[in-house]
Amino acid sequence: MQNLSKVYDSYAQAQRAVTDLEAAGVPSADISLVANKYVSDAYDDVDDASPAASGAGIGATVGGGAGLLAGLGLLAIPGIGPVVAAGWLASTALGAAAGSVTGGIVGALVGSGTSDENANVYSEVVRRGGTLVTVRTSRVGVDIEGILNEHKPIDPDARAAQYRRDGWERYDPSAPHYRPDPAEIERMRRPYD
Repeated sequence: MQNLSKVYDSYAQAQRAVTDLEAAGVPSADISLVANKYVSDAYDDVDDASPAASGAGIGATVGGGAGLLAGLGLLAIPGIGPVVAAGWLASTALGAAAGSVTGGIVGALVGSGTSDENANVYSEVVRRGGTLVTVRTSRVGVDIEGILNEHKPIDPDARAAQYRRDGWERYDPSAPHYRPDPAEIERMRRPYD
């Protein structure tokens, strides 16, 4: 079984990666997507006081259609807060947190084969508004990593260095929910070419 995770700065990048994976024959059941709830604010301009409405908005606005993206739902993952998510990894992270198992999203990523360092960076990127795509499959002949890389995921080493310059050490599940600044929200709104 091959497990690959990538994080994107914009939901549009992740959405296209998921669409391309499904078009290449990767079953929706083998793909997970976790997007910070504020991604939906960037698309919907929904008031922050209504996370349920915001989660519903992203499903209708950017999820639509068949496959994994049609099954987006609103969940709360400790340390990240409200997320729009679908797939096995989101369920694993939520189940770990509910069962008081150490790790939450970092533990779910590490358990799926992501290094501890990258799992911490990926979790922080999602906390700050990014979108995580994780694929598990044993399909031979599908260049899953190539498809994921086509859509310009973040470089986890460069992002970790950027965060560390600002004093970040590692993902903290007890950190307050992150509210993107206007420039970050604009980045999330940008259409992906």
